[in-house]
Amino acid sequence: MAEGDETLLVFVYGSLRNGEPDHPALQGAQFVGNGHTVPKYRLVDLGVYPAMIEFPGYRVFGEVYAVTREIRRRLDVIKEVPVLFQRVTIALEDGRAAETYVMREQQVRGRRRLRVEDWKQRFAPLRRGPY
Repeated sequence: MAEGDETLLVFVYGSLRNGEPDHPALQGAQFVGNGHTVPKYRLVDLGVYPAMIEFPGYRVFGEVYAVTREIRRRLDVIKEVPVLFQRVTIALEDGRAAETYVMREQQVRGRRRLRVEDWKQRFAPLRRGPY
C-alpha cells in the first residue's frame, strides 16, 4: 500500500481467505491477523463458498486485512455488492470493528448452516465427546 493511503479493516471468512480462490483480489492488502466475530454470526454452506448471516450464539473465524478503498471496491465487485452480498461493519471479539460481507436470512433459506466456525474445517469430522 502506498504511504498516506487511508486503510480500512476487512474481515474475510471464506473465498477471500489465504489459499482460497478469490484471495488474489487482496493483492496489496496488509494481513493484520486472524480473528473471530462476536458470537452473533454463523456460516451457511452455499457450495463453493460460504455466506455469513446474523445468528446469535455462534461466531465465525477469519482473517483481518488492512485494505485501501481501491482494494475494497475490487472486493465489492467480486461479492456483487449490494445484489448478492451486503457490506457491513461488524465487531470482532478483540474489540476492533471491521467491514465484511454478509447475506440476508431470506437469501440462504433452506441452505445448510455449518456447525464449525472456520470455513476450512467444514469437512472435518465432528468431535463427539472426550474419546
